[in-house]
Amino acid sequence: MEKSKVYFTDFRCKIGTNGLTKLQKLCRRAGIDQIDMDGKFVAIKMHFGELGSLASIRPQYVKAVADLVKELGGKPFLTDCNTLYPGSRKHALEHLDCANLNGYNTVTTGCQIIIGDGLRGTDEVEVPVKNGEYVEKAKIGRAIMDADVFISLAHFKGHEMTGFGGAIKNIGMGCGSRAGKMEQHSSGKPAVDESLCRGCRRCATECGSDAITYENNKAHIDEELCKGCGRCIGACAFDAIQTIDWDASDKLDRKMAEYAQVVCQDRPCFHINMVMDVSPNCDCHAESDAPILPNLGMFASFDPVALDQACVDACQKAQPLPNSQLADNLANPELECHHDHFIDNNPHVNWEETLVHAQKIGMGTREYELVVVK
Repeated sequence: MEKSKVYFTDFRCKIGTNGLTKLQKLCRRAGIDQIDMDGKFVAIKMHFGELGSLASIRPQYVKAVADLVKELGGKPFLTDCNTLYPGSRKHALEHLDCANLNGYNTVTTGCQIIIGDGLRGTDEVEVPVKNGEYVEKAKIGRAIMDADVFISLAHFKGHEMTGFGGAIKNIGMGCGSRAGKMEQHSSGKPAVDESLCRGCRRCATECGSDAITYENNKAHIDEELCKGCGRCIGACAFDAIQTIDWDASDKLDRKMAEYAQVVCQDRPCFHINMVMDVSPNCDCHAESDAPILPNLGMFASFDPVALDQACVDACQKAQPLPNSQLADNLANPELECHHDHFIDNNPHVNWEETLVHAQKIGMGTREYELVVVK
């Protein structure tokens, strides 16, 4: 397989220029205008950040991408899917409120926001996975699959389960419906916390397996009947149902790559990673700890595997920032130094497995040529 081109520009701005024009120039140099967007719906997939997180991408950068799409004749919308866990993005109403409070709205970004998997996280499309080994049919938010063109706009960061979060995680995990996220994260079944259950019976209404019954006005899930789809988690307004059985990181990484493959296959796609405010953990956290690495720049490519690999390589060459989780871990004599920023940041991850499997199933290549854009 030939090397893929990954385009890069740093955050240095001479007088008369700014980061927004640099981002648009980067996208043009990377070939975004080769995509026919005229009159097409263009999904810009991003992470709106949990309330309390301050590390997600600034809305001005998002607007720069949306404006470029409109200039090319496209009809952009921002999108993400609801979360599996309780938080401020577990259904569409809270999710939209969270996006607005974090600065993403029609004024700041220049386009509409559509939650990809609907009100309760159940509006999904099942799509066969090409070359899949772990997932037969991925469950993707319907609005995302309805788009003609797909753009990933990712905040590149550390991650407590996958080592780093870049394009592949933004696409694979982010575009999965609630059932899709359940499939990636867990091979187990959800369970009921009876102390929180109020007997409203909404979960039983949503269950497609007739697995939920009631004893003493408390929900009970029959594990033999349960398919592990996670719909009941979204149905519960009181956070009484949660998944309890999480897959090991290697399997999670591979499933995530297969979900990303589904989203990108058979339609035009373009990918952007912003390596800035490199927090130690996901933007799903209700806080953003001090960055572990310096702001390195913006990367763009048609190949999400090469893109993530280039960002990883740039991060590995950077010096850890003092007073950060990574610096604390490196200074801890009880922790083994792996000479790998992502493993030293979160010692139980195996980040490379995502890229190895994504390349194996044909999503892209880890071999790349870095093109610097001034």
